[in-house]
Amino acid sequence: MHTSERTATKPMTSGRRALRWLPTFLGFPLGGLVAEHVSGPVDGLAAALLGGAITGVILGAVQSWGLGSVGPSTRSWVFATGAGLMVGLGAGAAAVGYETDASDLVVQGAVCGLAVGTAQAIALYPRLGRLAVVWVPMLSALWAIGWAVTTAAGVDVESQYTVFGSSGALIVTAVTACLPVVLASRSATSAS
Repeated sequence: MHTSERTATKPMTSGRRALRWLPTFLGFPLGGLVAEHVSGPVDGLAAALLGGAITGVILGAVQSWGLGSVGPSTRSWVFATGAGLMVGLGAGAAAVGYETDASDLVVQGAVCGLAVGTAQAIALYPRLGRLAVVWVPMLSALWAIGWAVTTAAGVDVESQYTVFGSSGALIVTAVTACLPVVLASRSATSAS
């Protein structure tokens, strides 16, 4: 057997799974940029729903790649992320009157994270069981932090973006890098 063949079948370590997840932070600004050009600023319900769906689908696709074979199917993860962000941004932005003060964006982020976390937890349930429920409050808190970090970094949040910027995305992605590791661990446990 050639060295490249052995490497190809060698199981991925926890560290490599977490490292594979880290580039998925790019899904946040990429999704936000596309949504900004398609749906415009989040200044009303229609823009929030469309922008949230666009951003969520792009983020979900990038994250699905990051999860690899241990994650839910690409279709279910993309759908969950798109639907979750559409509902979350629609509800969160409306709840704060489409305002962009730091406290408003933290609340909006918590609502978005709650909705995305709930939808993704449903997709994760077949692989994680009840442990998937932990994802919901974790994502809610992290998305609130994502907006707080982005606002503190001086990003022009008054432009009413669908999602926090790269600074917040880096933090959210770094903390959530535990997901592919936990999924792989659960897959290994259930396989044995």
